[in-house]
Amino acid sequence: MDPLASGSALDFLHDVGTRIAAADPVHEVLDRIVEFVSDLVSCDSCFIYVLEDENLVLRASKNPHPEEIDHLTMRIGQGIAGWVAEHRQPVVLERNASQDRRFRSFAELPEDQYEALLSIPVISRSRVVSIITLQHKELHTFPPREVKIISMIGHLVGAAIDMARLENEVIELSDKLAVRKLIERAKGIVQSEFGISEEEAYSLIKKQARSRRKSMKEVAEAILLANDLKRHQRPAGADELAS
Repeated sequence: MDPLASGSALDFLHDVGTRIAAADPVHEVLDRIVEFVSDLVSCDSCFIYVLEDENLVLRASKNPHPEEIDHLTMRIGQGIAGWVAEHRQPVVLERNASQDRRFRSFAELPEDQYEALLSIPVISRSRVVSIITLQHKELHTFPPREVKIISMIGHLVGAAIDMARLENEVIELSDKLAVRKLIERAKGIVQSEFGISEEEAYSLIKKQARSRRKSMKEVAEAILLANDLKRHQRPAGADELAS
């Protein structure tokens, strides 16, 4: 029976699809995919690397690697996963994987000494976004159907990563807009306080940020805070008059 036709496989596809649609944290989605792939092909290890700028970053693993997740990186073209990312082609090694000329060992990942390896590029919108790597302690034959199934699951990985990136872009745009509004308000206060032009006020804030080694956001916040305190400061003798 085709593994993807089984009830558990269909449940998995529905579960991951729902998680992606609900914008669940990308780590949760990737961990779920690692769990299913590991059971599906009975591999001893499974890694998912995500391409960020020019580096592949380890984002999920079947075996516990808390110190390496989100920190272990390799450049495009470096190691087997890096070769796969560069050439956009899968690598299938059924024996002596660590003897392959493209192999690179990581002391943090003892799985690198395993015998067999399958590394597949995840392509989304015509670009590589991730690499899925499976490893076996013993010799292992990777049937074409198995490779095809992992490639199909890779589409889910790509969708999860694209969704996460879209969310980050929205957050970044929102943050930039908020900072811009903050600086605009501070600029208006400086203009009014010193009777200068908008351009001069902006230059003054920028100069203060450089001289104080602060961001323009921090300088703008300080200007707004000082102005707020000034507006709410009680006039001298107000307490006596109110009594």
